Amino acid sequence: MSKLAIALGLAGAFVCASAQAQVMIDMRLVTCKDFLAMTPADAALASGWLSGWFNQKTGSTTVDLEAFARNVQNVTKWCASYPQETLMDGLQRATATKQ
Repeated sequence: MSKLAIALGLAGAFVCASAQAQVMIDMRLVTCKDFLAMTPADAALASGWLSGWFNQKTGSTTVDLEAFARNVQNVTKWCASYPQETLMDGLQRATATKQ
């Protein structure tokens, strides 16, 4: 009986662990078309991640929520014009330094 209880307990632990698996997304592969098709909640998460990436790349350490909202609108408009482009390519072009 105790071996059965232990086996069931271990099986339950594995089931719980697999139920909480995380989803990983390679942001280099997300196209504008993908971004525009996201649910509002997923688009907000992606926008927040992209904002953090952009701010780190430019060395900004401030948070401006109004600027963030404007930037999300600008990216959304840009993506409507370039649905096959990736979000990262567009942001890299926007943050590239001129030589």
